[in-house]
Amino acid sequence: MALALAMAVVMGILLLKAAPNVIKQVQHENEAELIFRGEAIANAIRIYFARIHRYPKDLDEILKVRPHILRQKYKDPMTTDGEWEYLTQVQPGASGNTEGLPIVGVRSRSLENSIRIYQGKEIYHDWKFSADQNLLGAAAEEAARTKGQPKAGNASTKSDTPKN
Repeated sequence: MALALAMAVVMGILLLKAAPNVIKQVQHENEAELIFRGEAIANAIRIYFARIHRYPKDLDEILKVRPHILRQKYKDPMTTDGEWEYLTQVQPGASGNTEGLPIVGVRSRSLENSIRIYQGKEIYHDWKFSADQNLLGAAAEEAARTKGQPKAGNASTKSDTPKN
């Protein structure tokens, strides 16, 4: 009986030591999924624009196009509700409401720090997946600021000190 209790305690301690590694692995896989889904949506918007000659007003418009250019309406893997923040072709008004505006891309609503660096950014909310590279005229300004960092679409893993 004492031996079984000791084994249970030792296994519990080992599980506690392994938990942070499992959490980091899940976060790493969610980041890879975020990049895949975001780039798939941006590519679908790009194809939609080439076919229809305008940007969609919501992602459901893309799903109606035949043959399909997007498998499904992907959810944001970094948030619990899975809702994306839409990047629009024009700036929203003072209310911030983007409903009915042409969508050129998406980004996560999560304000968490990432493990990877994507497009030179370390916060999920800053990762933009856009069909229009000149988004609100900010692309040229951002390109000058991030010169020498990984280009759009390239993700790298931080090799310095890990975050706790």
